[in-house]
Amino acid sequence: MTRKLSLGPVPKAETVKLTITMTVQLRADLDRYAALHSELHGTVVDALTLAPLMLETFIARDKGFRAARPCRRGALNNGPGSLDETR
Repeated sequence: MTRKLSLGPVPKAETVKLTITMTVQLRADLDRYAALHSELHGTVVDALTLAPLMLETFIARDKGFRAARPCRRGALNNGPGSLDETR
């Protein structure tokens, strides 16, 4: 049986520390997900390693959040660094 998870292998990245509070059930689910992820990808990872990737994936796929973000290219805000040279 082939199983597939939304998260692929864990990339290397610069990190910052953040403390969160969660339910006991969510922590258990994260631990189970980490165990399955480790089994599928052949690299042992824990829930603390995967949680930021899960959040990043969730945010990247949230259409409402993407629509609410300011335009990164600056074309619409006419502020410093804007691509609009007509001001």
